[in-house]
Amino acid sequence: MKLLVTGAAGGIGTRMRQMLPSIYKDIRWSDIRKPDDLAPGAEFVAADLAKMEEVEKIVAGVDGIAHFGGFSVEGPWDTILQANIIGTYNLFEAAYRAGAKRVIFATSNHAVGMYRRDQKIGVNVTVRPDSRYGVSKCFGEALGAMYADKHGMRVTCIRIGNFADTPIDKRRLSIFLHPEDLVQLMRIGFEHPDIKYEIFYGASDNAAAWWDNSNAHKFGYRPKHKAEDFRAQALAAQEKLPADAIGDAYQGGTFSSAEYDADKRR
Repeated sequence: MKLLVTGAAGGIGTRMRQMLPSIYKDIRWSDIRKPDDLAPGAEFVAADLAKMEEVEKIVAGVDGIAHFGGFSVEGPWDTILQANIIGTYNLFEAAYRAGAKRVIFATSNHAVGMYRRDQKIGVNVTVRPDSRYGVSKCFGEALGAMYADKHGMRVTCIRIGNFADTPIDKRRLSIFLHPEDLVQLMRIGFEHPDIKYEIFYGASDNAAAWWDNSNAHKFGYRPKHKAEDFRAQALAAQEKLPADAIGDAYQGGTFSSAEYDADKRR
């Protein structure tokens, strides 16, 4: 299996460059710029996702794609549009034309960030994005569904929580995702024979989870890491953070409270 991983210079992509080569031997890495710490001999092809002709080059000859590329935080509309909406469309369309069989789309908890923290949600809820960034992830999920349903592509959408080695505050106790657990989810997306179109939550074994991740468990996901192991440190760090009435009420945190001007009594 030849794989493409976009976003190779980003935080997740950098960690995957350390972890995936021991599992998959033929990986092409891509980003808009070449990482400074690219391993000797690693295949890298630069591409601007907003330019279809460049995306066509990086997908050529690959069997599976992990799409971590794009703009990873909230930003101006045109930035989100070019990198995350046009770029994601280009990726799926070019992958389809090239005959790629599987795509893992890195979506985000911010696609559902306007659900309250006292609600536990599964993967079949109506999306409620907390930002323009979150809207772009909803778009990517919908686009993946279309390519799966109409063209038979096997698509896995992973709603990533907080990708880190440890949770660093109270919110992250609920959404912590250890890198090793992400790799496990990716292996399901690339290898499981029954994948058609699925949404998984990118979360480790978190006792305080807001998400029902039984769909991932149905496909064999068994996370190895627990946020609870770091509860004391996370709560101590939380005490040093300023109060945020809106952000502390909604799952999206500061993404939910940024630019919020609705009636706070809601």
